[in-house]
Amino acid sequence: MTFAIRDAVPDDVGTILRFITELAVFENAGHEVEATEESLRESLFGPGSVTGATIIEADGEPVGSAIWFFNYSTWQARNGLYLEDLYITPDYRRSGAGRMLLRHLANIAVEKGCGRFEWSVLDWNEPAIRAYDSIGAEPQKEWIRYRLAGEKLKEFAAG
Repeated sequence: MTFAIRDAVPDDVGTILRFITELAVFENAGHEVEATEESLRESLFGPGSVTGATIIEADGEPVGSAIWFFNYSTWQARNGLYLEDLYITPDYRRSGAGRMLLRHLANIAVEKGCGRFEWSVLDWNEPAIRAYDSIGAEPQKEWIRYRLAGEKLKEFAAG
């Protein structure tokens, strides 16, 4: 089996949406997926996009993806790379494909002068946590992530 990593292109949005949906189902949140092929095409490849997407293929067939963007650290006065989603189809988990995607993104972060490469993981996803620990990533347990979304976001914004 030969793996290859490439930048996603607009024709990949159907595959990316499938991966996003499969990941959401795995995370018990399939009902929360609002993305469509059109919204992905615009947000990933439109003129205002700040997001990168990468596909990993096994023998020419897409088996996973990573979606990421640059964030910013005021303390470092440098960009960081934030991994929003990493997904590998079940048949290719434990094949090294996820690690290859992580290394690919780490190389992008280094090439772009980023001070950090960060992501989040659900606290019950033990296989992923073990994989992240094995590459030397460190959990940031002192930080609590907050979110405003949906109606609460709209209500707060309205004052």
